[in-house]
Amino acid sequence: MSKRRGFILAIGAALWVAGPVHAQQAAAPTVSVVAVPPFATPDNGPTANQSLGLGWQATQMIVSDLRSTAELMPLPPKQKDFYSYPEVTAPSFPKWRSAGAKTLVTGFVQSRSDGRLTFGCYVYDVDKGRELARKGFVVAGSDWRRAAHKCSGLAYTAVTGAAGVFDTRIAYVAESGSGDGRSRRIAIMDSDGFDHRYLTQADSIVLTPRLSPKAVRVAYVSFAGGQPAIQVLDVDTGAKRALLQTGGVSFAPRFSPDGERIVFSMMNGANADIYVVGTNGGLPQRLTTAPGIDTDPSFSPDGTKIVFESDRSGSPQLYVMNADGSSQRRLTFGGGWYAGPDWSPDGQWIAFTRRGAGARRIGIIAADGSGERTLTAGPGDEGPNWAASSRELVFQRTDATRRNQIYRIAIDGSEPRKLEIPQDGTDPDWSGVID
Repeated sequence: MSKRRGFILAIGAALWVAGPVHAQQAAAPTVSVVAVPPFATPDNGPTANQSLGLGWQATQMIVSDLRSTAELMPLPPKQKDFYSYPEVTAPSFPKWRSAGAKTLVTGFVQSRSDGRLTFGCYVYDVDKGRELARKGFVVAGSDWRRAAHKCSGLAYTAVTGAAGVFDTRIAYVAESGSGDGRSRRIAIMDSDGFDHRYLTQADSIVLTPRLSPKAVRVAYVSFAGGQPAIQVLDVDTGAKRALLQTGGVSFAPRFSPDGERIVFSMMNGANADIYVVGTNGGLPQRLTTAPGIDTDPSFSPDGTKIVFESDRSGSPQLYVMNADGSSQRRLTFGGGWYAGPDWSPDGQWIAFTRRGAGARRIGIIAADGSGERTLTAGPGDEGPNWAASSRELVFQRTDATRRNQIYRIAIDGSEPRKLEIPQDGTDPDWSGVID
């Protein structure tokens, strides 16, 4: 059981009733073979070798990015496939057709006089011999990885129509130690695990880090003041502040799609209701008044609706309301618990944790309440959060030894994959694509 769920139970949630879970599996996606030859350079003289070296590193990273998806299968990159700078925009399509590629990604790296780098990225349909997309990026020399991730995203979107997840961040609660001495810190990393760092010290319990859409801020629950209260932290500077100046027990924060508001839960006696407030603070607006525990709110991608968890019907189920609190209606009617909803960025799905038959599993349901599907087999899976593509989720898994780890899973029914992190982890959250 997560610390967050334990906290909610401790403040008065009713005993939840278990029920059967019926798993379904989606059809496997069509896989497109992608060729990514080594990036070229227009540079001459002393900068040429450095640019070519960065181009080869970027090529390898793009291949690694695309290999992590269910829809694209890159061919192994070969340095002998080097091509000249003019071929970046005029590729030899017969060569790549004979290699079996359906998509071609080309590009270049150019040094600038100010020390920055220009990356050019081009995506082609090999069969039709035409360009699908192109984009240029100017980055600091140390940020070449971000340019490579953006090129991967351009290729992924050109082929699938969905946003790439490569230039995104994942926040989570890093756990280390054991027993009463177990420490918890908010950690953040790039989607591929690079640039891992800690945002808070291990001096108090922290829960549920939630990133703003562009990963500029993180809202989380801290027990530093003796009771749970939401803090907002600037990711770059580390500056933090209380969301509310009025005190009280507040928890389960989540940003609106535009990053301007935070929706959250706050205790009212034995009840917990849902409120919304500006990211910079102010007077909260109360959205729910029903008896019981209303928690874990999540905005729809257009910001007009909110899905949340409530036990007002006797067991925790999912409900949907307008963003002003009106037109509240129940979404789920299955047996067992439904908890921790998260609305997909494309608006089609709501992910959740479902508990039944002694296990916790990750599921998704259409925004209109139809098409419920179970994605994981449990027994200790919870806390799903969507990728920017709306095709993957991260979630927390507790194993038989009570170790907490973070996994990612595609909604096509493939097996979950464990994320490599330095220690145990809980409460993952995946940002949108960073500008």
